[in-house]
Amino acid sequence: MNSDLKDMDSIGVSTTGWHFDNTYAQLPSAFYRSQNAALVREPRMAVFNHALAESLGLDAKRLAEDNGKFIFSGNDAPIGSEPLAQAYAGHQFGNFTMLGDGRALLLGEHIAPDGARFDIQLKGSGQTPYSRRGDGRAALGPMLREYLISEAMHALGIPTTRSLAVVTTGEPVMRDAVLPGAVLTRVASSHIRVGTFQFAYAIDDAAALKALADYTIHRHYPALAVAENPYLAFLNAVIDRQAALVAKWMQIGFIHGVMNTDNMAISGETIDYGPCAFMDAYDPATVFSSIDQQGRYAFGNQPPIAQWNLARLAETLLPLLHADIDQSLALAEDAIQSYPQKYEHYWLTGMRAKLGLLDEAAEDVGLVNELLACMLKHGMDYTNTFRELATEHPIHSDESDMQAWLARWQSRLNSQSASREAAIAAMRSANPAVIPRNHLVEAALTAAVEDNDLAPFEKLLAVLASPFEETPENVDYRAPAPPSRWPYQTFCGT
Repeated sequence: MNSDLKDMDSIGVSTTGWHFDNTYAQLPSAFYRSQNAALVREPRMAVFNHALAESLGLDAKRLAEDNGKFIFSGNDAPIGSEPLAQAYAGHQFGNFTMLGDGRALLLGEHIAPDGARFDIQLKGSGQTPYSRRGDGRAALGPMLREYLISEAMHALGIPTTRSLAVVTTGEPVMRDAVLPGAVLTRVASSHIRVGTFQFAYAIDDAAALKALADYTIHRHYPALAVAENPYLAFLNAVIDRQAALVAKWMQIGFIHGVMNTDNMAISGETIDYGPCAFMDAYDPATVFSSIDQQGRYAFGNQPPIAQWNLARLAETLLPLLHADIDQSLALAEDAIQSYPQKYEHYWLTGMRAKLGLLDEAAEDVGLVNELLACMLKHGMDYTNTFRELATEHPIHSDESDMQAWLARWQSRLNSQSASREAAIAAMRSANPAVIPRNHLVEAALTAAVEDNDLAPFEKLLAVLASPFEETPENVDYRAPAPPSRWPYQTFCGT
């Protein structure tokens, strides 16, 4: 496990800056299958993330202009990479299934100049042993969606996987229609999921489970290795990170759409941008995913679903928490029961910032909930309502309940020692002016896929890179969607 101590000569190094050190491939073979990407006919670079490439220590210019399209399509493998498909399981909409990377390959782990380790994964790179009759391919639209939303989330300060490139393949993909194929290159702290632990538990291999737990602690929570009970400390740390992550989702109106256990990263990053979307008018029952017919993953259900997923992680760790099963269960239950308090702390801390409350008062929970009730009752836009509170003349409303709330809020602001200027500055840092509005995302994707025009996508991407700024150029990007007779729906793209 002491891979950080290896000499550079033992790490795959290429002239374009790749430094691979592939520790995941040292886990028991049950966790992966070695696999090369399928060759594609005519790779072309659609989008390339120069800034991310440079932060990773890569030669962005050469990758953008020279051999990048071959690497990011899977036609060529960078020096030092060891492509593999990862095995995992998961509860999908509550039903347990053995899964795995059915259309993705982990090229390896790249070491950035600062020593940070990142998974480099191709998504849409062809069939694997886990494809389950799928074609292993991806369509251009969903890959551009992941690129756009993941980069927007990064700019918003939300822990997330990121996107390095999208390459078109020159080959069609059959879905409900014939679509242009593409491959996304995803960058992540790792792709270890709750579902990875579920897989280890399901194959009933105690040694493999312990190896995975030890590896994950070493990679993501190294300080916990010397804890009195490192596996319990690990469980509590994952619970804490997920509580913080979901609280951030709720503060910006983000709806993941498929919170299956295989889509919950142990690192605490947002992962797998399928039928995700952002809420316009506030409503905790908001669902956009076409496959979520029962609203399991509705906006307001995300906090308790995260706790449910974490309980599934705790189940897999029972053999490691204590030799006595009863004590192991008690430890796991206590850990899971700590989640609501942790989530509430992170959520309220963030909501206080959104309201410019720089100290704490017992009335704050009620103040937040009263505002949300007004927003729900009057169909108010979630993002714009909070942003307008940070102006010199916040929200004019003829509604008596909203007027009463504004008066209580102003009184609360006046009771704190911080200045009004400090409160407004905090609010403008916590409340974005622009988010990936669903109608604008769809317009950009439609232009890219149907008209081969990436200009709207690139313009939207540029606006979303500075989400807290208000400029004349982004005025049109701040407005909610015009009324429509049809409810907005998103699709997972598989």
